[in-house]
Amino acid sequence: MKEVEGKIILITGSNSGIGKACAEKFAENGAKLILCSRNIDKLITVADELPKKWQKIDVLINNAGGALGLEKFQEGNTDDWDEMIDSNVKGLLYLSRNVVPLMIKNKKGHVINIGSIAGVAAYPNGAVYCGVKAAVKLISDGLRMDTVDTPIRVTNIQPGMVETDFSLVRFHGDKERAKKVYQNIKALTPEDIADIVFYSASLPAHVQICEVTVTPTAQASATVVHRN
Repeated sequence: MKEVEGKIILITGSNSGIGKACAEKFAENGAKLILCSRNIDKLITVADELPKKWQKIDVLINNAGGALGLEKFQEGNTDDWDEMIDSNVKGLLYLSRNVVPLMIKNKKGHVINIGSIAGVAAYPNGAVYCGVKAAVKLISDGLRMDTVDTPIRVTNIQPGMVETDFSLVRFHGDKERAKKVYQNIKALTPEDIADIVFYSASLPAHVQICEVTVTPTAQASATVVHRN
C-alpha cells in the first residue's frame, strides 16, 4: 500500500510472534524497518543511537512484553513482576519518550502499542500482568490526549488468545502446560494481529483508530472461552 511504502517502522520484540509477523507484513509492503529484540538496556537507547536519516520514524510499534507466572497475587514471584514491569511498561515508556519528540518535530507519526485483553479486566492469578497491560491502555489514552494538538496518532491493540510462545514464556518453558492453553480452540495467529496493526497504520492521516480489542470467535472475554 502506498500509505506505508518507504516509511520507517520501528518494531520492538520483533524476533518472534506478533512482532515478527508485523515486520514481515510491513516489509512486504515496502516499508523500511528498524527491528529490536528483547534487551531492555539496548531498547531504551535505540532512538538516541539512530543515524540521522533513520530518525524520521513514521510508526513505532511497541510490541515487546509478555507475561510471567500465573499464581495468586500473594504467591507471586517478585522477579517475574519486575521483568513484566520492565518489558511491558518501562520499555514502552522510555522508547516512546525518545521517539515521540522526533515525530512531533517531523510533524507526523503513529505510536501503536500492543496491549492485551488482560488490560480491559482483571482475571484470577493474573493481577500483575493485568495491571501492566492496564497501564499500557491508560498510557496510550494519556499520550493521545497529550499529543492531540499534533499530527501524532496513538493506537492501542488489545488481543485475546494468540497462539505464540506467550504461554511457553509465561510458564517458564513448561511445554505441556503451555500447549493446553490453546487446546480445542482456534486461536488468533500473529498474522491476524499484524493485519490489524498494518490496517491501523495504513489509513489516511486524519483517521485515528484509538483502540481495538480482538479475540478468537470462541473467546468472549479473558476468562470466557468455548472449547470444542
